[in-house]
Amino acid sequence: MAIFIFALLPFVCSSQNHTEKIIYQRSYKHIIHELTSGLSYQIMLHGFLLWASMGFLMPIGILVIRMSNRQECRRRLKIILYIHATLQVLSLLLVTAAAIMSIRNFENSFKNNHQRIGLALYGAIWLQTGTGFLRPDRGSKGRSIWFSVHWLLGITVSILGIINIYTGLQAYHTKTLINTGVWNLAFTVEIAVIMFIYLLQEKWHYVKQSRVILSNEPIRPTDQETSSTDEKKELSAMPSSSEPC
Repeated sequence: MAIFIFALLPFVCSSQNHTEKIIYQRSYKHIIHELTSGLSYQIMLHGFLLWASMGFLMPIGILVIRMSNRQECRRRLKIILYIHATLQVLSLLLVTAAAIMSIRNFENSFKNNHQRIGLALYGAIWLQTGTGFLRPDRGSKGRSIWFSVHWLLGITVSILGIINIYTGLQAYHTKTLINTGVWNLAFTVEIAVIMFIYLLQEKWHYVKQSRVILSNEPIRPTDQETSSTDEKKELSAMPSSSEPC
């Protein structure tokens, strides 16, 4: 009888381990189901707000303000400045809404990189916005110092925001086991396009200058072209009624 019991022990242990494995799998699926049904909407909305703020509005605001580097028209400068300020304020409001959602609905133990970077990012974006409202006039004494601080803060906020979006996608994958490869790829393509436009803005002025130089190469005019050129000079010498920019 004892020999029979010892012979059955491996089968009993195997059956018990199999039962425990099934219970664990069912329990894990139940936890994932509760997480998905209870927090999925809040997590997705939190991620969308952060992407719209740090992954779209903030970079677009940087591209807009770079248009003022060689702009001499005061009216256009004001328009560019107002657009930049509006985009940055909207970005700040969306980040604030995402932070409030995180405090109210999520566990904030700051044990992962996403939460730590998010806390630093939230403080930096408020500081950067504050320096924007303290902008001194052009030509004033502290203008160069303010510009350096505001520029460094803007670059820091942008880099932290991009990193935090990636860490947020990783945290979402860890919690829900949902594949985020498509979202990572889409965001990477978007950042690549923004960086291309950023670099193109730096060289666009030189491209335009090259076109002007090529168009101003001396060409021997004919008699008809000479007469038409004289007429254009006479017309250009007349006083213009249009208002300056």
